[in-house]
Amino acid sequence: MFHVKHPPWAERAAAVGVSLSPAQAGLLDRYHELLHERAVPLGMIAAADRELLAERHILDGLRGVPAVDRVDRAVDLGSGAGIPGIPIAIALPEVAVVLAEARRNRAAFLEAAVDLLPLPNAVVHAGRAQELPAASFDVALARAFADVAGCWAIATRLLKPTGRLLYWAGSSFSAGDVPAGVRSQVLSSSALANAGPVVIMSAQ
Repeated sequence: MFHVKHPPWAERAAAVGVSLSPAQAGLLDRYHELLHERAVPLGMIAAADRELLAERHILDGLRGVPAVDRVDRAVDLGSGAGIPGIPIAIALPEVAVVLAEARRNRAAFLEAAVDLLPLPNAVVHAGRAQELPAASFDVALARAFADVAGCWAIATRLLKPTGRLLYWAGSSFSAGDVPAGVRSQVLSSSALANAGPVVIMSAQ
């Protein structure tokens, strides 16, 4: 077992606009440990990121919380090791989060994480996001899933008419990358070093 040094979650989360209770900080501690002990050895997260899990992954996922607050249902497209879906589910227990992951080993990790934390507002869809019912979600989350056009093509089918896609973009992102006819807004600049923008996209 790895010795995991837990970051001061409440303080770090506040820097990206998120307020956490002590119980939520405790859940992030457990999730941080799961990433160290299981996700990194299984190759879901690069070994080089082991000491950067808090900032590069968990806190980066939490950046989407302000845009997901006050909705009923969200879907994490290609959830992988659960980012951003699990940090958002921890921060927003009133939001039902579907973690969609087609790869068997990653889906198994997600199911274990949801059970072990535990996280009653999150469920795992062990299959492709495209298989989920149409027009079922208020928000779709996409981080390291596909390019912006590919993410929008999948999200637009899953979203309700007023729904929106949160897209974690790379540092080279420009407004011209957004598909024609799609409204976009960039979340305020991040306190995290070298983080690209989170882009909110919706139909006109």
